[in-house]
Amino acid sequence: MAALSQRIPIPPGSGYTIGKWEGNTFVVESAGFKEGTWLDNGGHPHTDALHITERFRRPNFGTLEMDVAIDDSKAYLKAWKSATCISSCFRMTELIEHLCENEKDAAHLTGNQ
Repeated sequence: MAALSQRIPIPPGSGYTIGKWEGNTFVVESAGFKEGTWLDNGGHPHTDALHITERFRRPNFGTLEMDVAIDDSKAYLKAWKSATCISSCFRMTELIEHLCENEKDAAHLTGNQ
């Protein structure tokens, strides 16, 4: 993460992200977040010490699993993990990018441009 943060002097609000494969799992690590946003819609706070590790697996053709680990020693007493999120993917369909930033792209995602 340090190499990426040295190339981009001002961290974006959503942090720096690096992804790599570990066997059949795609691991995404993010850090360098700005304070003042939430982790989720439940309003869980974070600080600039936040480090997120997401692990994506595809155990079979129609299933995508995701685990998320949160480590922020300034906001929480210990690191914690989310429950595994399992998504079913239907045959002959595309995975659509999910954007949640003020839902400003909702019309585009539903084909109502």
